[in-house]
Formats: sequence, C-alpha cells, structure tokens
Amino acid sequence: MDIRLLRPSDIPLIQHANLENLPENYFLKYYLYHALSWPQLSYVAVDVSRPPKTPYDYPKIVGYVLAKMDEEPTDGVQHGHITSLSVMRTHRKLGIAEKLMRQSQLAMVETFGAHYVSLHVRVSNAAAIHLYRDTLKFQTEKTELKYYADGEDAFCMKLDLQPIREQVREAIAAEKAAAGGEASSSDEDASSDEKDKTGGEDVDEGEAVGDVGRDPAAKPKKKKTGKEAEVKVKVGRALGVGELVERVATKQSS
Repeated sequence: MDIRLLRPSDIPLIQHANLENLPENYFLKYYLYHALSWPQLSYVAVDVSRPPKTPYDYPKIVGYVLAKMDEEPTDGVQHGHITSLSVMRTHRKLGIAEKLMRQSQLAMVETFGAHYVSLHVRVSNAAAIHLYRDTLKFQTEKTELKYYADGEDAFCMKLDLQPIREQVREAIAAEKAAAGGEASSSDEDASSDEKDKTGGEDVDEGEAVGDVGRDPAAKPKKKKTGKEAEVKVKVGRALGVGELVERVATKQSS
C-alpha cells in the first residue's frame, strides 16, 4: 500500500470512493478546490499490488483523506480541518484510515504550523467515532444539531497537534546539529590534512590574481632566480611597424 499526495488526476477516483462509502457527496470542483488550494494536505492510498497494465489505466485508489486549512479561523488560531475521509470496504481494518489521517496532520504542522485539527462526524457513525476518539485521540467539543442535509446531528471533534509540533521541532534541531557537526568535523579534517602535508605550517595558497586582495602601496614581487636576466623589448618604429604603415599610406595616396 502506498500513501501519497493527492493529484488532480485522482479526483474522479476519490469521488467514486466517496459515492460508494459516504452519504455526504461533493462536486468535482470542490475536490479540485482542495487539491489546488492546499496540495500538501490531501492524500490517497494506492493498492500497488494491482499496478496499472497500461499508461492509460488509473491507479487502484482504495482510500483518501481530503483536508484543508481554515482560511478565517474565528479563534484566531491557525488550524486544519478534515473535510472527508473514506476507505473502500474491501480494504478496511488495515490501518489505512489512520495512516492517511496521521500523514495529513503532519503536513498541517510542517507546512502551515497548525495548532490543532477539527472535523465533524455523524453521531451514528460508531466506526468513525472509534477511529477518531480511541485511536487518534480526538476530543468531542460539542454537538451540532441537524448538521447534515438529512437532519442528523454531528459531533464536532478536535485534536491538539502540540505533540506533533514538538516532534517536528526536535527533528529540525537534530538535523541542524548533525549538519553542523559534519561541517565542523570536515573542516577540521581538511585543516589537519594540510598541516600534515606542510609539517604543521600554513599552506601557501599562492599570490592574488590581479588587484584583488593586494595592498595598493605594496610593490609587486619579483621572481627570484639565480641570475636576474633583463630582456629589452623593442617597440614602435624599432620594429618597423610604424614605418610599414607610413609606406602603405604613401603608396595609397600616390
């Protein structure tokens, strides 16, 4: 089983899963709204034991979670919301729904810094309530009367994401510490290698190229040889260049 991000091409398949399993259904554009607005938060479960036979076949999607961030939170706290969760009956009791939910919660924290996540569930949906309350540790905040179109009440549930926020902070700190340790150790190794090659002295990195790094008042260094040899270079008329030009010009004028 592969848990991956929802792609726009998956939308017809997750709509099919929704129609098969849930009484709350949505238009295609509503799924697309989630996929384009919060592409980091919605996931699908793909049965990789049944790969597509041709490039034109759809993947076998057996579950999904559709999630979003609350754009205008009334409490002023950044938080996510689970719009819909569904797993095909043929693939239930495999922990797929839990994995989808946990992956979405992690993405909410990593991407948007969410403090908590909320959802609504029918008061008669015992299996979903067990998953949310007993497995994922959601807390029931209140009951919203006649929340659904058919008049059934809904439990409004909420999960504090502080434990995940702490895990993310610890992971980031560990990565930074590891990166810093590797950088410092590599620098020390390089420095020690240079000292070994030069008997502990600083390595001569050569002279600066051009004027970069030079003292304007300093005189340029001359290469020392056993015997300084001076080479006189003739320029101008001594080489006959000017004379040649004059002759050519004279011939043209004549």
